[in-house]
Amino acid sequence: MRALFCALFFVFAALAAAWTKEDHEIFDLVSALEAAEGKGTTFYSWLNVSSSATREELSKAYRKLSMQLHPDKNPNIKNAHERFARLGVIGKILREKESRARYDFFYKNGVPTWRGTGYYYSRFRPGLGTVFVFLIILSSILQYVFQRMNYTRDIKRIEFISSQAKRIAWGERLTPSDKRRRVKVPLGPPRMDEDGNAVMGRALDMVVEPNGDVFIVEDGGHLTQLDDSHATPPSISKTWALSLARQAFSAARERIQGARSAPATQEKEEVERPETPGSTGVEDTPEQSDASDAPKAVKASGRKKRAARKRA
Repeated sequence: MRALFCALFFVFAALAAAWTKEDHEIFDLVSALEAAEGKGTTFYSWLNVSSSATREELSKAYRKLSMQLHPDKNPNIKNAHERFARLGVIGKILREKESRARYDFFYKNGVPTWRGTGYYYSRFRPGLGTVFVFLIILSSILQYVFQRMNYTRDIKRIEFISSQAKRIAWGERLTPSDKRRRVKVPLGPPRMDEDGNAVMGRALDMVVEPNGDVFIVEDGGHLTQLDDSHATPPSISKTWALSLARQAFSAARERIQGARSAPATQEKEEVERPETPGSTGVEDTPEQSDASDAPKAVKASGRKKRAARKRA
């Protein structure tokens, strides 16, 4: 099935790559003709000739229709010029052998639904931003698909190992035992030793409870139950685009919170900073110290003079 899918993919890819510029022109004319003249209108039906008409018959039908559609004869028809110009291009395609053969191919097999990436890109020309968003969405969808595939694979592996442990503990009929059973479950096919004997490969120590619960015996004898919780479920939020956006948002929020808390922390540190006893925050200069000691010296000199007069 996978080989068939790959073969079909390469076939369609080759066909899409095979469309030429002339093919794209035919695609546009077919779409425009059906939109203007009605669904299912072909080059031949518009000229009212069969698909096997000769070159002379096509020229005659072309002249007849061009006289009917000429803008001078249809001054009140809104799209007269467009219809007349379209008729000229269609007439040219049918009168030339190679271009008519190319149109006959699509006339018999149908115009392809998917016309190749080059066709759509040349007509819509998405901008760089549109392409970037498209690639992000596409890659995220593919990543989610792979997550689901891995989850399904892990669930099947858990169910397989669990069933193997029960079969070894309870037998092929899976008759539950009344006691806890400790078994070794091989994780792969047996290997052959040098003597040609089958040897069990890597195995997993497990415990099967009477109620059917299966546990893995970890190092040190710790038991871990084997269930679906060991498989990581798929999630759109775990795709790379959303994970990156979430991390960027968290980092920006932390920076904003850090910027807001920095002034408050600095103010708190200034308030809690201890002051030394007797300090006023201003240091005395030598001149200030001399000026403050001058009154004390004057008082001491006066007391000495009064004491001398009393003794006299």
